[in-house]
Amino acid sequence: MVLANIVTQPESARALLRVENLTKIFGSGKSEVVAVDNVSFSIYRGEVISLLGESGSGKTTAARMLLRLSKPTKGRISFEGQEINTLKGIAYWRNVQMIFQDPFSSFNSFYSVHSFLSKAFRLTGDYSSESEQRARMEQSMESVGLNAEELLFKRPHELSGGQRQRLMIARALLICPKLLVADEPTSMIDASSRVGILNMLMDLSRKHKMSILFITHDIGLAYYTSDRLLIMNEGKIVEEGSAEEVVETPSHPYTKRLLADVPTLRKQWDVE
Repeated sequence: MVLANIVTQPESARALLRVENLTKIFGSGKSEVVAVDNVSFSIYRGEVISLLGESGSGKTTAARMLLRLSKPTKGRISFEGQEINTLKGIAYWRNVQMIFQDPFSSFNSFYSVHSFLSKAFRLTGDYSSESEQRARMEQSMESVGLNAEELLFKRPHELSGGQRQRLMIARALLICPKLLVADEPTSMIDASSRVGILNMLMDLSRKHKMSILFITHDIGLAYYTSDRLLIMNEGKIVEEGSAEEVVETPSHPYTKRLLADVPTLRKQWDVE
């Protein structure tokens, strides 16, 4: 993938979201754990990037801070030039949405699919007519391969994990955000459907100039989907570059170790 028109624009004009010296510390004293350690990066309009690392590397904690679901210990996050803690929640979440990794805990068992999707409109201040909302729900569900007529009034216990994961994607797409943060978005979807979902997300990114941040441990998925890769280890960004650069010529030992574990991407790197 090639990022268009990025080198000709000043960085301040092209950054949709900017993270500066972001740090998150849990606990204190001897029990202190630094989950995210002085991380800085930018996400540009229409760009697809991956924050990549093994479990426990800090990537999901970083994503939760981007969504204002967790407060940073230190650092600054700005969206379109404004610090996110100065923006109203509704205004921010209308533009920044997240697909969570766990599709089971994301649903209230008392709500039908219709109620779950309807809530997205209310939480973001969208007061379209019921008929318009219904049409958008059906369109969004069908775009992720779900039969709206069959599922719209079912409850979570009647759905498979894959269906729940698709609904999480459909809910985010209802709002047409400028930035979609996707935490392992295909983890509960069968292998035969993953490529279709990923292609759909990338098509939406191109069509609507929507930026996507994938949170993943899968370097193959990251390489397939992303313009840039951010490699995270022990709370730090240890390597950053275009997907081609990072995979073809990795410089950090941790990146080489990740690649050495993927047979289809493995090269003759010396991994200590």
